[in-house]
Amino acid sequence: MAERLAVVALGGNAIAGRGLSLDLNSQWTSVASAARGIVSMLEEGWSVVVTHGNGPQVGYLAEAMEALPPDSPRQPLYLATAMTQGWIGYMLMQAIEGEMVRRGLEGGVSVIVTRVLVDGSDPEFRSPSKPIGKIYSEEEALALSKSKGWIFRRDPRGGYRRVVPSPRPISVLETRRVKALLESNRVVVAVGGGGVPVVEEGGVLVPVEAVVDKDLASSVLAIEAGADVFAILTDVPGVALDFGGPDERWLDEVLVEDLKRYLDEGHFPPGSMGPKVEAAVLFVERACRPAAIGSLEDAELVVSMKRGTRVLPGKC
Repeated sequence: MAERLAVVALGGNAIAGRGLSLDLNSQWTSVASAARGIVSMLEEGWSVVVTHGNGPQVGYLAEAMEALPPDSPRQPLYLATAMTQGWIGYMLMQAIEGEMVRRGLEGGVSVIVTRVLVDGSDPEFRSPSKPIGKIYSEEEALALSKSKGWIFRRDPRGGYRRVVPSPRPISVLETRRVKALLESNRVVVAVGGGGVPVVEEGGVLVPVEAVVDKDLASSVLAIEAGADVFAILTDVPGVALDFGGPDERWLDEVLVEDLKRYLDEGHFPPGSMGPKVEAAVLFVERACRPAAIGSLEDAELVVSMKRGTRVLPGKC
């Protein structure tokens, strides 16, 4: 494993393309952009763990299953999460290895199915907040709520998205395996979609019907793996106060205590930037190392701490 380790979290929304369309060409374009930034890090001597969201993708699979004939078996949400780990993990592996070949770099990419331990009594199971799937109009959301019992919340970009339970991650169960894989691979893709959520019952791990926030799970992995930097890549250029409002102000460098204060003051909605900011704060406070939040299109600059919002540790 290289001397420095970076954990880079890619947003499922950003990978899905404009309007969360899941257009195949848009997905490949987004993944290729991320791959260029990741391979640039390899050239600088980093080992990289790539994590990714799956909100649009897992919602797409859930909707596809619901569209099956009535006598066809439905698959649970946790299996859809496992499926998206293969879906997006394959695309990342293909794009990163291709970029490595173009630049004459040796080494491989491993993709690992990852489980995340959660608490079965987490309040999210009673009041879900994680958006998945595409954006619906108000009329469509009302109809689906009545016909399928789905819960919807307004999306910051307009319209409504389905929400499901998102319990807080306690531990990434494959962290030791990820570190072992880094001994023989330049890149490991892990914690896809926040990992498959499991609870412990009588010493046995049991999957639960939920989707873990990938940024929080990635932050936990970064802490457990001893990462030197944690970067979150999404579909906006960074973190803003009063986002979309008359006093909108983008943050460049910010001390972790200041960002935490902004979070506590309610500047970042829980359904959009909130978990990203919380994940960055968690990592910087626990690891006393920097984090960054920025656009997937600027991946190379964000992961090198030259663009986006850079979250810096204070007193450690």
